[in-house]
Amino acid sequence: MDRRVQRLVSVAAAAAATISLLYLFSHASTSCTTTLSLAPLPRTSCDAAARRVVPPDRRLAKLRSSARWHRRSESLSSSAFAPLRRLRLLAGSFRVLCLAAAAGNAVDALHDEGVGDVTGVDLVDFPPLVRRADPHHLPFSDGAFDLVFSDEPAGISGALFPSRIAAEAERAVRVGGGIALAVDRHLDPAAVVALFKRSRIVDMRDLNLDGSQN
Repeated sequence: MDRRVQRLVSVAAAAAATISLLYLFSHASTSCTTTLSLAPLPRTSCDAAARRVVPPDRRLAKLRSSARWHRRSESLSSSAFAPLRRLRLLAGSFRVLCLAAAAGNAVDALHDEGVGDVTGVDLVDFPPLVRRADPHHLPFSDGAFDLVFSDEPAGISGALFPSRIAAEAERAVRVGGGIALAVDRHLDPAAVVALFKRSRIVDMRDLNLDGSQN
C-alpha cells in the first residue's frame, strides 16, 4: 500500500469514513479461555497463549514509547490537525469520532491537541483508547459528533460496504459538522465523494501521515 495518502475533508449536514478488513480478526475462538492452568507446563495451546497476554495498559505504554508512534503523532499534528483547525473543523470542545482507529494513535494525538472528547472505534477493540463497534451500525445517536476523522487509508479501500459506512457516519455527525478522511492516492477522489450524499468537499491535500518524506 502506498504510504502516501490524500487528505479529503468534507463539510455538510454530516460526514463519513470507513473501517478496513480487520473484521477477519474480530472473532476469537470460543475454545480458548483466559484462565491460567495451575500445572507447571501448559496443557493446551490456548493455555499457553493465555500466559502470554499483556495487560492493555502495558501494551499501550509500549506502543507510545516507540519511534513509529511518535512519528505518526507528530505527522498528524502538523499535517492533518493544523489544516482542520484553520478550516474551523476542529476545536478543543469538539466531540470527535475516530473510525478505523486501530491501536488509537489518532485518538492519543487528538488528546494531545487538547480535544477532550474523543471516541475511537474499530472492528477489534484496543483498550483503553479504542472500543469495538461495527461501522455499518454505529452505536451512537444522530448528530452525536462534531467531526468524524480517519487517518487509515485502508478504511476506504478495504471497506466491504463503503456506502453504508458513509451513510452511518453522516448520520452520526451533527448538521454543519465535518469529516477528515485519508484515502489511498490511487483512488479516484470523485468516487469517494460520490459515497457521501449529504456532504460537499472543502479541501483536499496530498500528505504523508506516517512521518516519512514524499
